[in-house]
Amino acid sequence: MEFGIKSLGEPKYDSPLLTKFLSPKTVFISDEQKVLYEAEFDSAGYPAMDFDHSFELAGPRDKIYFDPSKVNSAVVTCGGLCPGLNNVIRSIVMQSHYRYGVKSILGIRYGYNGLNLEKGYEPMKLTPQNVRNIHEMGGTVLGSSRGGTEDIGKLVDTLVKWKIDILYTIGGDGTLRGANAIAEEAAKRGLELAVVGVPKTIDNDISYIDRSFGFQTAVAEAVHPIYAAHAEAEGAINGIGLVKLMGRHSGFISASTTLANNDVNFCLIPEIPLKLEVFLELLEERVTRRSHAVICVAEGVGQNLMNDGTDQVERDASNNVVFKDIGLFLKKKINEHFEKKGIEVNLKYIDPSYMIRSAPACPMDAIFCAQLGQYAVHAGMAGKTELVIGRWNNMFTHVPIDLAISKRKFVDVNSLYWNNVIEATGQPVSWDSEITR
Repeated sequence: MEFGIKSLGEPKYDSPLLTKFLSPKTVFISDEQKVLYEAEFDSAGYPAMDFDHSFELAGPRDKIYFDPSKVNSAVVTCGGLCPGLNNVIRSIVMQSHYRYGVKSILGIRYGYNGLNLEKGYEPMKLTPQNVRNIHEMGGTVLGSSRGGTEDIGKLVDTLVKWKIDILYTIGGDGTLRGANAIAEEAAKRGLELAVVGVPKTIDNDISYIDRSFGFQTAVAEAVHPIYAAHAEAEGAINGIGLVKLMGRHSGFISASTTLANNDVNFCLIPEIPLKLEVFLELLEERVTRRSHAVICVAEGVGQNLMNDGTDQVERDASNNVVFKDIGLFLKKKINEHFEKKGIEVNLKYIDPSYMIRSAPACPMDAIFCAQLGQYAVHAGMAGKTELVIGRWNNMFTHVPIDLAISKRKFVDVNSLYWNNVIEATGQPVSWDSEITR
């Protein structure tokens, strides 16, 4: 694991923030200030502190690399919609303009496709005036898209043409891979281009970052369909409420939503392979005993169960596998199971995914997004590059993009966190165990 952060060179300008803090000595950060990756140890002092594996602390530097009066910045949002995108855009613009004095900020339209001039998407000039109220809206004022990184050379050509010094990329795994490729191409050409990522993934599955923005809002919004599913289940004969939430490979949203609402009886996540027949028998036992049940399932669950026997795999523009609908599959299988047993059930299926993705950020996410944008600008103005703004042990950090995309973050099914879910639902620890309540 390499934790070192790349820089365009030695910072040579005094930061304009030197005159804008009441007590500068307590605010400015040096590159020597670190955040430990492994922060836990027992009373005997084991394991020993590993200072080699530590994150660079994010924050303003007293010396910066770029002359603010000459800087041209650009912001791009990529991938699917996520609560908080507009908040981050607004924060970057306000921080750049008012705190550093940067006057030229471009908004790239429709993801990386907007950097391909052949697509014809004109950039949008971002000013404090035209981003003033965007944090009150869901979605992104810049538009977004997947893919667009097939020819990195063309994208860098456009950045050169527009004389961009700092590129802020807001997105998840695919976006960060694209950002890394842009930074590497710029370095090969000897360009002074800083590339700074802001972690956006509603699934919260970026490694070495404890939380990505949009996740808290997703959980806050997801409790509402769970409430509805529970009301429908209790109001019908042998009612079953089935809610499908986001989570292609990682079940953080489903797990946290279950903890936020203890009405869920079965929380199904991709990290634990689903044994359909065992699950159906346990569901039958629950419905027979309590006359209702609520199921929360992540979208990535049970993909192996829906294999149609072919080797063909459909992929989207970001090269992600297009998943089959586990919600519709479970709805069909549950109804078939109870029909065979001669048991009347009333199943209501709810898929709120796009309503959640397009929601405005909740207050806690809005705070987080504002801070991420500020720390991104601090890093960019200091000439830091090929990094993403993270948070670890409640402190904001600089994470090398290579490290962030090196692996995916999953729910640890041996952790206290997942055990909390088991205790809240009463579901079995594995599908080979008996239900407890």
